[in-house]
Amino acid sequence: MSRALSLLVVDDDASIRRIFRDILAPREDVEIQEAAGAEQALALLRSGTFDAAFVDVRMPGLGGMELLQRVKRERPSIEIVMVTAHGTIESAVEAMRLGAADYLPKPFKLDQVSLILGRLRRVRRLQSENEQLRRQLEERYSPRNLVGLSSPMRRCAEIIDRVRREDCNVLLLGESGTGKELLARSIHYDGTRHERLFVPIDCGAIAPSLLESELFGHERGAFTGAHTRKAGLFEIATGGTVFLDEVGEIPLELQPALLRAIETKEIRPVGATSYRAVDVRILAATNRPLERMVAEGRFRRDLYYRLNTVTVPIPPLRDRRDDIPLLVDHFLRDFAAKGSRAVTGLSRDALRALEIYDWPGNVRELRHAIERACALGRGEEIGVDDLPPDVLRDPGTQEDGPVRSIADMEREALEKLLRQYEGDTARAAQILGIDRSTLYRKVKRWGLRIKKS
Repeated sequence: MSRALSLLVVDDDASIRRIFRDILAPREDVEIQEAAGAEQALALLRSGTFDAAFVDVRMPGLGGMELLQRVKRERPSIEIVMVTAHGTIESAVEAMRLGAADYLPKPFKLDQVSLILGRLRRVRRLQSENEQLRRQLEERYSPRNLVGLSSPMRRCAEIIDRVRREDCNVLLLGESGTGKELLARSIHYDGTRHERLFVPIDCGAIAPSLLESELFGHERGAFTGAHTRKAGLFEIATGGTVFLDEVGEIPLELQPALLRAIETKEIRPVGATSYRAVDVRILAATNRPLERMVAEGRFRRDLYYRLNTVTVPIPPLRDRRDDIPLLVDHFLRDFAAKGSRAVTGLSRDALRALEIYDWPGNVRELRHAIERACALGRGEEIGVDDLPPDVLRDPGTQEDGPVRSIADMEREALEKLLRQYEGDTARAAQILGIDRSTLYRKVKRWGLRIKKS
């Protein structure tokens, strides 16, 4: 059975308090206390826990509107219902603007109070659910859950630990699949803005002509099809964090507007004539060489410096092979918790195959490989035959011979997959653990040709 609603009735008229008491006292799902004025109400609100308060607008001394503002500053979670015999549209609108949850005119009836109580109970349930979800998110993305004990990962974790409580912009640099968004969420949910929204956007997955509207919003009639006003992600995330994934894909012509939003904390929606204030923390990520793009004039230097107040280099999986057993164990426990087939571990040969593979898709590809092995394997232990074919065919790291660059390895892996699956981009993207838009960007970057089957 759910907890009873705790209500406070604030009215200088004893007869009104008695009416509330007569209506509410018989209900088992309501607990009620009374205050004859605003000062007594403030004392009760500070010393007790209340879900809501019915507050008379006109009282001697501190009035109801002033009490509403005080409560919303000191105890914003308490819902306030304004009650008055002098109700007007203007006063109702003003009360709602100041944060009132509802408005009850005198004389009121039982069914009116019951409707308001029903709304208050739904609001409390939603608040409780939201708080529970927020705690789950904070726990899921806590820095304690970052998997890795290798030296490169420890250095990465040290930087994140230093910046998480700051409000500075952070640039996450790493190849596709290294977990840039996971680390961004970790910074947000363990930071000072954790109670507000984390809003991610893949800048490379949205057409350049639409990206400005997505980021900053648009006014009605700003362009064909803009039938209503739309708030942009910066406005939606005010007070929280905007995560600009693949920030290197932002068109050069849009970069000045992004720079202004970061510098002045103001945005101008498409079609608007004035700027609007926003307050967001910027976390950005890319797998592109921004410094080289700056030198080539393809990325603004001033924007680059604004984004990388702190830079977090995220190591590829091939540079942290010692973490592979830990990651595998983490994935197995995660899949088991979600109801997947119980697997006790990996055979020695299977683990060795994972440790010598170059992992062009990084941690995302490893997770996909383990998930596939759990789904297709039959034994309690994952064996070599349960691993994806690409893992088994990879020659692994070479102790002798020329050293290949990361770019060469990525290009060769893409070529191999596209050739093996005869241009099936959906299959290639699935194996790498990336979306097709990311795959197409890589194909375009390396000038690869997709064979049509």
